[in-house]
Amino acid sequence: MAIPSRNLPAPDLVPVRRALLSVSDKTGLVDLAQALARAGVELVSTGGTAAAISAAGIGVRDVSELTGFPEIMDGRVKTLHPSVHGGLLGIRDEPAHAAAMEDHRIEPIDLLVVNLYPFEAVRAAGGDYAASVENIDIGGPAMLRAAAKNHAYVAVVTDPDDYAPLLTALELNFGSLSLEFRKKLAAKAFARTAAYDAAISGWFADALHIDHPTFRAFGGRLESVMRYGENPHQAAGFYVTGDRRPGVATARQLQGKQLSYNNVNDTDAAFELVGEFDPAASAAVAIIKHANPCGAGVGASLTEAYLRALACDPVSAFGGIVAANRPLDAEAAEEIVKTFTEVIIAPAASDEAVAIIAAKKNLRLLVTGGLPDPRAPGTVFKSVAGGLLAQNRDNAVVDDLELRVVTKRAPTGRELDDLRFAFRVAKHVKSNAIVYARDGATVGIGAGQMSRVDSSRIAARKAEDAATAAGQAEPLTRGSVVASDAFFPFADGLLSAIEAGATAVIQPGGSMRDDEVIAAADAHGIAMVFTGVRHFRH
Repeated sequence: MAIPSRNLPAPDLVPVRRALLSVSDKTGLVDLAQALARAGVELVSTGGTAAAISAAGIGVRDVSELTGFPEIMDGRVKTLHPSVHGGLLGIRDEPAHAAAMEDHRIEPIDLLVVNLYPFEAVRAAGGDYAASVENIDIGGPAMLRAAAKNHAYVAVVTDPDDYAPLLTALELNFGSLSLEFRKKLAAKAFARTAAYDAAISGWFADALHIDHPTFRAFGGRLESVMRYGENPHQAAGFYVTGDRRPGVATARQLQGKQLSYNNVNDTDAAFELVGEFDPAASAAVAIIKHANPCGAGVGASLTEAYLRALACDPVSAFGGIVAANRPLDAEAAEEIVKTFTEVIIAPAASDEAVAIIAAKKNLRLLVTGGLPDPRAPGTVFKSVAGGLLAQNRDNAVVDDLELRVVTKRAPTGRELDDLRFAFRVAKHVKSNAIVYARDGATVGIGAGQMSRVDSSRIAARKAEDAATAAGQAEPLTRGSVVASDAFFPFADGLLSAIEAGATAVIQPGGSMRDDEVIAAADAHGIAMVFTGVRHFRH
């Protein structure tokens, strides 16, 4: 049963006479307290916050003076008291509330400044179970929600970034805050507690290995407001969750203009792809366009890997995203800037490489400090009308799979290396995905088609176009291998790959017509291996 509204008009300007401050993050605290004290605001505080304010020579009452009760249980219980929550929740213009406050000597609190225990930071740092639990704030969210609910009379601040706007508003209104300002602060407070609880509930699900919690919450902090979304008529913002998986959300941008919505999406796809390749084994570079690779390659150096990736589809690479699995060096930077590129992302970059990129003022350069672990678990989600789809990250890695030879001819050692390479790349190509590879580089990629045979034909046609542009006698698909992200439902897709020149195939298997596909491979003397794992990507 819903609680009936009281229909009391909220006052516009409410003077701030008493403030309760209790913060985990002490950034800007002393300056805020000094400004409030100068404005004649009485300060009440807790524990370490009170100590920091007092140490700065600012008068402050301990919250125990307000409650008449000491902090207990190592500070777990200090603000969970009627004198605090009554001071935050009391409706000043409601006679019964005013009488209760007077009878119980509850002093009104006009401003609450609270930020929460650093649960997200502890989780990101890999804190153990006990440390994570101890950093779950209880009193803070309770006070924030109480003050936000009663924003008709109380202002609530939960972000140090809002200290300056708060003080400006107080000065402009001669010590009072407007209803509109209080509403905006309340909205932010509820969003903060929601994101905080989302982080906690997500951690519990991970810690207890609950794949499908009954209630699923997602939260994040606004990193940037973007110029627009996928298209200019769409508004967009970039929110970060605190997950420390190296990538675009955790990267440091060294130069270039602000990332766009599409840049973020494509850069994430590019870096996840190169994360499949161990930098100790080989350099790897991926070039991404519209979330699909238009080329990927490995080599002894980033320059070699980049040139191999570029050769696959140099036309599509124009305006693309380049990702590297090793620190960017000067030689590779010199090659990359020869082609118009939107973003470069790498674990690090040398000073010389940074200087080279700096000559292209709009080219974004991101460094991450590490690579994403392709085997790490995680959750990914996608919005649909009226809901969210959530699933485990695709963390299957081809090196961990048992490859089963199903044809009369087994692949050669060189073919097997290329098959593994091609299947790594196919994992990051939109389905239906076909990837031709040769000597550690893609030579033709077909992505996102409604039929697998069309993807096979498109990939072969792109290889022909690249060969013509490079003045080659024949496309590099001649003598290549081919990977398919899912099984061939009919032999036609395989036959198209054979026609393009593929000599070996890697695919999951599992079709009702596997025997027909295997027979076609045997008839043409090519090798085929099954992985038993599908890599659909939508």
